[in-house]
Amino acid sequence: MSPAIELDSDVISRGGGVFSTRKAQKSLDITVDHKVVDEDDSILEKDVVDERDVRKKQSYSRYQTLWLAYQSIGVIYGDIGTSPLYVYSSTFSDNPSYDDLVGALSLVIWSLTIMVTIKYVLIVLFADDEGEGGTFALFTLISRYANLVERDPREARSIRIERHNTNEMHRPNKYVRSFIERYNIVKWAFKIMGVAGVGLLLADGVLTPAQSLLGAIQGATVVNPNLSSSAVIGASCAIIVLVYAIQPLGTGKLAVTFAPIVIIWLAFNLGFGIYNLVHYDASVFKAFSPYFAGSFLMRHGSDGWVALGGILLAFTGVEALFADLGAFNRQAVQLSWCGYAYPCLLIGYIGQAAYISVNPSAYANPFYLTVPPGMLWPSLVFAILACIVASQAVITGAFQLLSQIMKLSYFPQIKVVHVSKEYHGQVYIPFANWLLMIGTVVVTAVYTNTTNLGHAYGVCVILVTFLTTCMVTLVALTVWRLPVYIVLPIFLIFALWDGMFLSSALTKVPAGAWVTLMIAGVLTCIFVLWRFGKEEQWKSEAADNMPLSQVVHVRSNSESDSENDNSVQLQLAPALGAAPISRTNGLGIFFDKAGSQAVAPHVFVQFLQKFRAAPEFIVLFHLRPVSMPAVAPESRYTVSYCFASHPNGKNKVPIPNCVRLVVRYGYTDELITPDLGRLVADAVRTFLLSGDQSKDETRLSLSTLDRAYTDQVIYIMGKEQLRVKRGRNIFRWAFLSLFVWIRSITSAKVERLNVQVDRLVEVGFVKEI
Repeated sequence: MSPAIELDSDVISRGGGVFSTRKAQKSLDITVDHKVVDEDDSILEKDVVDERDVRKKQSYSRYQTLWLAYQSIGVIYGDIGTSPLYVYSSTFSDNPSYDDLVGALSLVIWSLTIMVTIKYVLIVLFADDEGEGGTFALFTLISRYANLVERDPREARSIRIERHNTNEMHRPNKYVRSFIERYNIVKWAFKIMGVAGVGLLLADGVLTPAQSLLGAIQGATVVNPNLSSSAVIGASCAIIVLVYAIQPLGTGKLAVTFAPIVIIWLAFNLGFGIYNLVHYDASVFKAFSPYFAGSFLMRHGSDGWVALGGILLAFTGVEALFADLGAFNRQAVQLSWCGYAYPCLLIGYIGQAAYISVNPSAYANPFYLTVPPGMLWPSLVFAILACIVASQAVITGAFQLLSQIMKLSYFPQIKVVHVSKEYHGQVYIPFANWLLMIGTVVVTAVYTNTTNLGHAYGVCVILVTFLTTCMVTLVALTVWRLPVYIVLPIFLIFALWDGMFLSSALTKVPAGAWVTLMIAGVLTCIFVLWRFGKEEQWKSEAADNMPLSQVVHVRSNSESDSENDNSVQLQLAPALGAAPISRTNGLGIFFDKAGSQAVAPHVFVQFLQKFRAAPEFIVLFHLRPVSMPAVAPESRYTVSYCFASHPNGKNKVPIPNCVRLVVRYGYTDELITPDLGRLVADAVRTFLLSGDQSKDETRLSLSTLDRAYTDQVIYIMGKEQLRVKRGRNIFRWAFLSLFVWIRSITSAKVERLNVQVDRLVEVGFVKEI
């Protein structure tokens, strides 16, 4: 169900649905909102959420799902698929005994089964927010069913609030929801959890390419032991730069290119595993019994617990599997994992164990030393290629998560490029791409080898999976409304499993993992700071919000003061000085940032106050982005009349020659062009022709519009400056000052608007926060 935000307004629309007027030069379909009349016959407007504005999950055909499953192999499984290169070498420090080998294999098998297949593929993937994945998507999903956040008025219309009625929930579920809604500290804890997952994945995105590529290039030393360390580092850095340089090609093209590489790489793991099982020790199959995993941990005590840090590497990349969901879909990921990647990896690990049980020293390089005769060079080539692809999972996930947090005002608006018209969730973010590249090159040069990187690697992954467990539990209680007696035991199982690996990974913090935690912490602080500043900005802007009836009055110039007299005069409301407003020649297009029918645009109010004049024909113009490539003409334009108060105080009357135009546009639509004035004039003209005015009124309005458009078109934008109030709380003042500074260097510049510069006017004003 959609929220109905009931606010007084001064804009109504002629009722009647969709009007269409065909003209020789152009056709426009104008959708007109409905008017609402209250009990005392005064006209009000409900700023209702329009279904056309609400973000919806994209649906796919069977063919598209199969194609996405194929693409997902080339993006998602590069990281988790290259783990067989180093899991056993990271787990053991000496030749393992047979029992220890089987115990470690059992832990690997059940890690892939419990952590990836059961937890993520069969449970977590169902907790998407309109097709988006990642910890932040979990947070936004919960916040649609519980009152956790203050929403940007512009953002609220694109989000479907689906809060369950209290009588539809079990009593413990109601208590949980009530608890998280009641206390501000709990709400902020959820905000931090949501963005912390983003920060951790971005920090992991710096390490994963370095770890994977160094591991692959170091594998070349098996063939050429004389290869120097500087040559390995130099080659790794060069390939890293290449990986990031091709990102502008888009997820789809890269996935189609990379998918054959990963498919062949996983097939190598499957084939080599079968070969080793046939020729060496097939008894390692008994590791499917969890008894051997438990026996390994009990036998080694604290050493076995520390060894979990190596087992953890078997499922690094699982967090990207969920984060990349927006670029694919749930069915595609489930199909590609269960149908191909999972069995290939299982057989690969089991085959390595079969070889190592006969040749214990092979643990030191568990992949290259276990390949069949004659396959070393092909496996080396595809290992390097697969490790290059391994970077793609976290890079794509970083783009997905950053696009999510920007939509909900946790990060400044930076350029986002949609790289596919067919699959709406596939995006590329240039700023993030080049920043990640620099970070990865620096990390590669500093850490120099995978052993040093291994200390830092994995902590971010397991922290993200633990946060995911906690948040999916809340989804199960507040969104899915599952009984506590079902949710709690499952939560305890996964929490203990995550906690076991997390506690082991945290032992690496002093040895290098502190670097990634520091990066994630800094990013989380930036996200929280930006959100705090935006909420304060919204409060300041809301304090100045007023309907047009409190800004403009319409009075007749005739002695009879007839409301139907076309000879009318605008004046400012008494609260603003009651000064008369003169009319100037031309069509004035005021960019309305909020786009709310209940609020007068701030730039319009400031213009009237400063100049006490208004253009001959006024259009309050609002651009409303939607999450699709293009908007059909019949859904694109919404035009409505603007109303102001009559001096008698009883009625609201139309503001002469003033309308509100809302234009919905997709990410491939280009609207801000030098031709924008003609588009606006045509949309308004079509609206006037399709209306219910008398012929004389319509002819007069059209004549005024044509005369104003012919004379000149002026674009008026607001330039809002923020100033921080000095108060007793020095920390609050410092945080807001930092927010204002970041905003000043990241805000969009007026020069980027592709309209005639000589027709653009900026109206500056200051707001205190």
